Amino acid sequence: MENRTIYVIRHGKIKIEDNQRRYIGQLDLPLSEEGIQQAQRLQKMLEPMNISTVFSSDLSRCQHTAQIVAGCTTVKHVMQKDLREINMGDWEGCTFADITRRFPGEFKARGADIGYYRVSGGESFADCYKRVVTAFHESINSSTGNVLFVGHAGVNRLLLCYILGMPLANIFKIGQDYGCLNVIASTGANYQVKLVNFRSKS
Repeated sequence: MENRTIYVIRHGKIKIEDNQRRYIGQLDLPLSEEGIQQAQRLQKMLEPMNISTVFSSDLSRCQHTAQIVAGCTTVKHVMQKDLREINMGDWEGCTFADITRRFPGEFKARGADIGYYRVSGGESFADCYKRVVTAFHESINSSTGNVLFVGHAGVNRLLLCYILGMPLANIFKIGQDYGCLNVIASTGANYQVKLVNFRSKS
C-alpha cells in the first residue's frame, strides 16, 4: 500500500467591506492582500513536499490560493464544485447580527442542531458532508503521491470530522483559521491526522 501525505489548507483571508461576522457560504469573494500573503507563506512551506496534484474548490478565493501555492510548477490542478463551502441559502451575505434580529427562532434552532439544521434555500452540514467526503475519496482514488486540498473552513472541518470519526455536533471544536495547514497521513484506506490549523508567521 502506498504511503501518502494529504495536505489540507484553508484559503487566505477574503476581501470584505467591513469586519462584521457574516455568512459567506458560496459567495464568490476574492482574497485580500493579507490573504495573498498567507497563501505565499503556504507556498514556502509546501514547496518541498513533492505534491503531485492540487484539488480545490472552484470558488475564486480557493482557486487563487491554489495558484499561489502551486507557484510556477507543472503540478496538476483540479477544480471541484463539490469542494465549495456550505450553501447558506437565504442567509448568504447576511451578518450574524442581522440574522439574530430577523430570524431569532431559526438562528437558535440551527445552533441547537448545528449538524443537521438546513437554512431555507441552503444546505445542512450533513448535506455538505456527503458531497465533500465523496469528492475526497474520488480525488484520492484518481491520484497518486502526495496531494493538496484547498478548501474552506466548513469543508475542512467536515473532512477532519470524517477522518477523526467525530460527530457533526462537534464541528466547531476544530479551528480553521485563514491560511491554515492540516496534515493527514495515509496508508491505503487508513488515515491519521498529524497536524491541525497550523499557521506560519513568516
